[in-house]
Order: sequence, then structure tokens, then C-alpha cells
Amino acid sequence: MDGIAASPESQNLPAPIAAWFHSHGWRPHAHQLEMLAAARAGRSALLIAPTGGGKTLAGFLPTLAELAEAPREGLHTLYISPLKALTQDIHRNLSEPVEGMGLDIAVETRTGDTPQNRRQRQRRRPPQILLTTPESLALLLSYHDAGTVFGGLQAVVIDELHALAGTKRGDLLALGLARLARLAPQCRRIGLSATVRDPEELAGWLSIGGKDGTAVTRIDAGPGPKPRIDMLTTREYLPWGGHMAVHALPEVYERIKDAGTALVFVNTRAQAEIVFQELWHLNEDALPIALHHGSLDVQRRRKVEAAMARGELKAVVATSSLDLGIDWGAVDLVVQVGAPKGVARLLQRIGRANHRLDTPSRALLVPANRFEVLECRAAMDAITASTLDGEPLRPGGLDVLAQHVLATACAGPFEPDDLHAEVRTAQPYRDLERSDFDDILAFVDHGGYALTGYRQFRRLHRDRNGRYRVASARDAQRYRMNVGTIVEAPTLKVRLKRGRVLGEVEEYFAQHLQPGDTFIFSGELLRFEGIREMSVEVTRAKGTEEPKVPAYMGGRLPLSTHLADRVRGILEDGRAWRDLPRPVAQWLGLQRWRSLVPGRGGLLVESFPRGDKEFLVAYCFEGRNAHQTLGMLVTRRMERMGLKPLGFVATDYVLAVWSLAAPDEAQVDALFDQDMLGDDLEEWMAESSMLRRTFRNVGIVAGLLDKQLPGHEKTGKQVTFSADLIYDVLRKHQPDHVLLRTTRQEAAGGLTDVRRVADMLARVRGRIRTQRLTRISPLAVPVLLEIGREQVYGEAVDELLDEGAQALIDEATASDLDQAELPL
Repeated sequence: MDGIAASPESQNLPAPIAAWFHSHGWRPHAHQLEMLAAARAGRSALLIAPTGGGKTLAGFLPTLAELAEAPREGLHTLYISPLKALTQDIHRNLSEPVEGMGLDIAVETRTGDTPQNRRQRQRRRPPQILLTTPESLALLLSYHDAGTVFGGLQAVVIDELHALAGTKRGDLLALGLARLARLAPQCRRIGLSATVRDPEELAGWLSIGGKDGTAVTRIDAGPGPKPRIDMLTTREYLPWGGHMAVHALPEVYERIKDAGTALVFVNTRAQAEIVFQELWHLNEDALPIALHHGSLDVQRRRKVEAAMARGELKAVVATSSLDLGIDWGAVDLVVQVGAPKGVARLLQRIGRANHRLDTPSRALLVPANRFEVLECRAAMDAITASTLDGEPLRPGGLDVLAQHVLATACAGPFEPDDLHAEVRTAQPYRDLERSDFDDILAFVDHGGYALTGYRQFRRLHRDRNGRYRVASARDAQRYRMNVGTIVEAPTLKVRLKRGRVLGEVEEYFAQHLQPGDTFIFSGELLRFEGIREMSVEVTRAKGTEEPKVPAYMGGRLPLSTHLADRVRGILEDGRAWRDLPRPVAQWLGLQRWRSLVPGRGGLLVESFPRGDKEFLVAYCFEGRNAHQTLGMLVTRRMERMGLKPLGFVATDYVLAVWSLAAPDEAQVDALFDQDMLGDDLEEWMAESSMLRRTFRNVGIVAGLLDKQLPGHEKTGKQVTFSADLIYDVLRKHQPDHVLLRTTRQEAAGGLTDVRRVADMLARVRGRIRTQRLTRISPLAVPVLLEIGREQVYGEAVDELLDEGAQALIDEATASDLDQAELPL
């Protein structure tokens, strides 16, 4: 919240605020004053400013000015954050200037961690500024007194808007904003963001009505200084595969020692635990290093955040739990361990260092393997070229709409025509068909005709005037206990025996533990003692056992389309190899000598024998989800061709399939034909368990399935069992049910990434290069090292003994694979 030097510009501000700037020797930034001018003109605004550019103060400056000039009681400004931790940080950073200005303004937070008595008091006597999340806003809007609480609202400030728009949480927020526009038509909207791919699109999302971005004043603070980014060229041997970068951590530790304060970002919670443990083992200097990720107990996370704010820590190892907005000016180095997966995400993380507008951030990229070197280089080039990645905004989810319809009914009776019109003012639902709205309303009302006979699905009551209200107080309570769109895998608390809770692990992981097993969690080595009620009981362990590491579903971040295209560009341009570490450049040179190097336009498909099997390797660079889908479709076709596929494995960069027979060139072209996205895709999706998993998630968001009930919490098994039963009933009796339609759409867009598969197949049509080799190529080695994660069951399995299949896996995953032939 800094400025530069006092100036007459501060005369535009009320006296207490101008005096506060003057007392610090600061002056407001130009974009902060532009935000004030937009507010005085009654206009909504989108501020795009780099990290350290004073976005937070810019967002609140109009509020502080209005309350300084005309003090009032009641809720004036609502601040929406994508992270609970960010609301705490903003509360800390906003309280200081409010006190320094001598303003009598109450600033409070409201999240899932807020005590019940405080929540009730906030509805009776709301503060002037309330800091909250999309979920808590949805809850507040579901009460009958929402009109009283929000009637005088003047402004909604949405922080890190880019992280919400285009997501289900963003859909929930957009519907909440549409409701607020009805309750408080005078309310302005303020969006704050540091990384924006398409400002016009984001302004449209923010606009009242969801269509006209010109109604929103766009303020651009400029890009700020370019960050200084280095890539670690490790002294150690650079692995061909692997994702943890353990080999480079001694050098990372040296950089941490030399820095003032460092943030060490990783991409998964499992990796966070491993990196923290390795750094702790290296920590001969007893540096204060902490761990932060979303599965740790909230009090533990808060302690880390507070210690970081006080400057007591040398480093924090963190996941995306600290990606956004935490303002720690002491951080002077950001370390990204592993490939960044997206340019905007990397910039967001880098922005956590040197939180000042006039000082470049400093970052170190630490690739875990050779392909990740290419990805890191591609990200650095994109930042130099000032290009960002990001996907276009998608239509809003109907499951989220179902949740909102029930919330509206909880707040009071509504007319369907009025609610449909209101919902269409939310940008994600601006093109919502009336038929889809009516189907969702019918589902919320009685479940749909296949479920109408069950009382638990009759949640609405229609009065004689055609208005809908919630059927009972118990139905309202069920909604409020299950509000939100974040559907995580079922979890169990990790509790020290006769002690405190350390955090949560997924139920699936806990079910595979035996008493005496050890695992790493919360930065400690723990021994599993047993499961009691909803907790994993543990004791602290000692010794040198090989501990397990909790894995989390959906933990890996997807590779962005933009970054993938840049990786292909580096591979195609041999001149760009000169900027790569020597082992990687030699690796690519050897690939060019033995085979071909993938390029930007077409698709390279290699095939070669290995042992008694045939391998097909396709260099797609479309991300793991798209490659998983492609692998399932390709193996189905290979089965029909009589090639007897055995299995496949997919990374972010490459798809590898192994079989008993090799395809010829014509068959390769057929394997990657666009028509595979027709009947093949439909048949596979109908047969796969993926649709069941997706239906479970859709059902939870839509309110079909409750994870929490009054006085009772369902286990993951119970929720899954209920979901499977309902899924089978609907498929048999109402296959066009709106939740089944939503499930298919969601599966196509998320888990399977069908759009990227379709775009790739269109791009490479007629441009597939088939290369038949006598042995494995250098670029194929990393993907073969991951064999064993997927299996395809068909005719070929019956022709092989288990020992033969295991021999292939053992050979492919041996640490010395082809090292004698490829001495790099």
C-alpha cells in the first residue's frame, strides 16, 4: 500500500486520508485516484495492476473516502476473496491504514472458520466492511433477512478476479452478484487482478447484466518492471523423468540461505511434503522453514502466515494455497520447484516477491526433469514476450444453478419468470435457455419424474400464486450445511493420539494404511495406529523406514495450451537449443540423429519393438487429461484392428501405448482420425467409471447428495454408494435428466479435455509423421519410465502371463534404462 512522495494530488482525498499519505511521505498512484474518480461517477471498475501496485488500497480507497466524508452504520462494502487466507491478510493490511486515518470503520472477516456467534451478530449488526468468500456470500443470501443486510450495500470488491471467472466458484459468485443487484441496485462492482489474458472479456463478466464490458471503467496501471527469472542449471545429474526435483534441493537450500526470505512453490501437496522434508534434512543451519498447504489444519496455516508476516521465517514451502495476494514485503526470492504449467500462474507466484511496484521480482525455476527444462524455458520466453495463457470463459454450470435456486427459495418465495430473468444477468448464464432453467427448477422442486416419489428430493413448495419457497426448515438447513462448489475427495482428520489435529488426508489413502506404516504429513514422520471414528490416529515416528506420502486426487496442475505450443516451438527451432542446459541440448541432438524431433504443426508418432512388445509413442503436448482420453480412444481402436493393446501411459507431453503388434503407417493415420470423437468417445464414456465419479461431484454441488446432515457426516463410501444407485436409476428411467446432461458436459470439458483432443486432431490432420525405429528413442525414455499406471483389459491380456507384463514394467522403470547407450 505504498506510494512515492507527497504531492498536490492528495487534495482529491478527504483530509484524514490525505494526511495519512502525507505522514508516510507517499502520494497515491495514478490508478488509485482513477479508481476514486470512477466510484464518484457511480461506475463499476476493473483494475489491472501488477503485484505490489497497491491494488488492495485502490479497491478500498473509494470506500474509505465515502465513509470519511459521510460516516454511516450498516454494510457499505463487501470484499470477496478466492482464499480464506487472503481475507485474513487483507484484514491485517486494511486495519492499519483505517486506524492510521483515524476512521471509525469496522472491518471484519466472515469465512467457514468464523465462530457461529460472530456470524449471527454480523447479520444483526453488520460491519461497514465485510471480507468474505463466494461460499459465505451464498450462505448470507440464503437467509430471509438478506434484503435488510445488503439493502444499503454500495460496493463489492472482488480480488484476484481472474482466479474466479470461468470456474464453478465464479459461477456461484456471479449468481450471488445478480441477486445483490436486485437487493441493492445502487451497488458498484470493483474487480482487481494482476494477470489478465482478455481484459474485455473480464470486464464483461464484471458488468451488471453480464454482457456490456463498456459499462465498466477499465484502469490499467501498466506492467511494472519485468521480473528477473533464472533457471537452475544443476550441478547434479539431470533426471530423464520424475517430478519431485529432489536432486536439485541442495542447491535450492543454498539459494534460500543467501536470500532474505524465500517462498518455495511446488505444484502438489505430496510434493510439498517431500520438498519440505528434504530441505529440513539439509538444514544444518537450523533456518526457520515452514510448510503450508490446503490439507494442513487451519490453525497451523494461520500460524505460518502470521510468522511470515512478522518476518520470523526464512522460507515457506507452499502449494497454490499461497498463490494469491498475500502481501509479504520481506519476500525477495520465489522458487518454483517443478514446471510451472502456466504463464499466468507463474507470474502470480513470482509476484509474491518484492511486493513493490518499482522493484522487479526475483525468481528461480527448478525443473525436475528434461522435459520440464523445455517447459521452464518456454515460460520464461512467454514472460519476456508479455504473452499470457488462459482459456475463454465457459457457460455456467447447471449444478451450480440448482444450488442457487434452492438458496433463493430458502431466502423467501420467488416467481420462476423473475428468477430466470435475474439469473440471465449473471455473465456465465447470460445465454441460459428457458428449457434448461425449467429442468433445473423441476429437479430442485421434486428431483425430476424418475425421483419424484422420494421425499428427500422434494425440496420446494409451490403456493397458489405459483411462487416457490423451500419446503421445510430442515431442507434449508441441509442446503446451508452443504453449500459450495469445491468437491474434494472424502477426507479423514489426522490426529496425534491423545493430541491435536494436524490436518486431513484423503480417505482413499488412509484405507490402504496398515498399523505400523509410516507416512510424511504436516512436515513430520508419522506412524499409523488406526482409524477411529472420522480420524486417522497417529504417533510421531523415528527411524529410517521408507515412509509413504499422501497423494491427492486432481493434485496435478494442467499444462496450459499456450505453454504447450511454446514447448513445441522450442523443439522445432534448433537455434533455441543453444539457450538450454548442455545435457538437454545433447538429448535433443541425439533424438534428431536417431529419429525426428517433434514440431509445432504436425504430430510425430514413433513405433519400435522392445522385448516381446511393440511401443507407439505420440508427441502430442496437450496435457495429461487430454492424453488420458486419447489413450483410451486409441487403445479401443487398436483392439478392433487386432493389434492387441496391453496398456498406455500419459504425461503432460507424450502418450505411449504398448501392444503385441505394431500398426503400419495407414493404421497410425486411422488411429488419430477425428472421427474417434464420435461413437468411440460416446461408447467409452458410457462404459467408464469416470462418468460415475463426475456424476457424484455434480450431484453434490446440485444438492442431490448431501455430505453433511444435521448431526451426521456421511463417509465417502456412503456418498459414492448413494450416487451410484441414483446414477443407475436415472440412466434407466430418465436418461435425459438434467444432471446426466450436466455430467456429460462436465466430463467432456474437464477430466477428459475433449476440446483439446479435438483441436489437436484437427491441427495434425494430414500432417502425421510416422517414424519406425529399431529401438527406443531418447525422447521416449521419460514416458516409458512411467509405465504401469494404466491398464487396458482386452484380448491381449489373456495371451500373456502376469510375469511377462511385470517384466516389461521392471525393465522400463529401471533406473539405468538405456544409460549405457545414451551417456548424457
